[in-house]
Amino acid sequence: MQKPSLPEGTRDFGPEQVRKRTYIFDTIRSVFVRFGFQPLETPAMENLSTLTGKYGDEGDKLLFKILNNGDFLKEANAEALANRDSNKLIPSIAKRGLRYDLTVPFARYVVMNRGTLSFPFKRYQIQPVWRADRPQRGRYREFFQCDADVIGSDSLLYEAELTQIYDEAFALLGVPVIIKINNRKILFGIAEAAGITERFMDMTVAIDKLDKIGIEGVREELAERGISGKAISTIETILQTKDLPSLASVFSNSPTGMLGVEELSRVFRLLEKTGLTNDVRFDITLARGLTYYTGCIFEVAAKDFKMGSIGGGGRYADLTGVFGVPGLSGVGISFGADRIYDVMEGLGLFPETLAESVQIMLASFDEPTFQYAFQCATKLRKGGVAAELYPEPGKLKKQFEYAAKRNIPFVAIVGETEMQTGTLMVKDQKTGEQKAMTAEELVGRIGG
Repeated sequence: MQKPSLPEGTRDFGPEQVRKRTYIFDTIRSVFVRFGFQPLETPAMENLSTLTGKYGDEGDKLLFKILNNGDFLKEANAEALANRDSNKLIPSIAKRGLRYDLTVPFARYVVMNRGTLSFPFKRYQIQPVWRADRPQRGRYREFFQCDADVIGSDSLLYEAELTQIYDEAFALLGVPVIIKINNRKILFGIAEAAGITERFMDMTVAIDKLDKIGIEGVREELAERGISGKAISTIETILQTKDLPSLASVFSNSPTGMLGVEELSRVFRLLEKTGLTNDVRFDITLARGLTYYTGCIFEVAAKDFKMGSIGGGGRYADLTGVFGVPGLSGVGISFGADRIYDVMEGLGLFPETLAESVQIMLASFDEPTFQYAFQCATKLRKGGVAAELYPEPGKLKKQFEYAAKRNIPFVAIVGETEMQTGTLMVKDQKTGEQKAMTAEELVGRIGG
């Protein structure tokens, strides 16, 4: 018999892990709500026509395709099948795919529901996405994203607010981060200065890999993409610029580049004196490879733990245009919940109380005390206490061992005396202190 296994790049989450993940989601959600964002959910699968062409050539390769229902080969392109040409075969055997991110489905939702929405429309979304990537540390094929997007406004207010959301959420989670900000217009200005505007996407895809392959690797990739040595030298020189004012002379002949500098300067002015907790900095090397970004772009990295980006996003001028509704500008960010989990686990940042799913366990000696304990457990639950009754009355040692393994902080011992006096003998598992209390008193002490 074949042993059960998981698809590569996916994970199970036991009770302890789920509680920790829920803590992350609830913390991020609370910040989203405070900034006026509304909840949204979209289907796990979308039409491939919705997804294809939105993430660049490399992104398209990572889309999970879903075979058509029934006999999917019935309508297959016979020539493509015979020639083993998967690119031509796919349209005839798969019309749907798993969503790659939450932004494109959000744009599709806006287009389909634009008549009922009030703009600017601010939404948050916490759901899983799927990418057919090569699994490695911090990179999974199924993972959750926590997104916040605003659509229907060009205001740079939202870039500043999204920066604050990153700052506040990671401060609440206790994760020190660096929030990097750049602007795609600045990157286009680099392409203009280097005289390679027609190779802009080639340039950004290469620069986006700088953290992974280093400047030598970027130089080699730019050359492989047909960019001249002179242009590469210009690009490399500009990438060494550390501050916005220094770019003014570089972009003297690039109106697009100067506009990017002005937009970023505006964002940083808005953020002045707002009491940011984390390090927010301009990073000219930040590229973000996705093709739909057109303005400010964001990326977040943990300070004290080696991990890829744990958040990212940016401004997109016309994402809805591909669905027939041009002119709706938007900006959004995403939290990489799975990577955040790994960082917090690695740094020991989760509260200890998350291990305590049950507040109190009731232990009984025999059938009569078990019946009484069941009644007490009912009262405690109605009072907001997470209570569990050990299913078998008898030896206390076994019951206490169970409570210890479950990290249950209190055990209520129910014997003949407690049953006659209408009380519970409550033991604090950490201090060893014992005290007789009624169910009502116990609710007052540890109830929700």
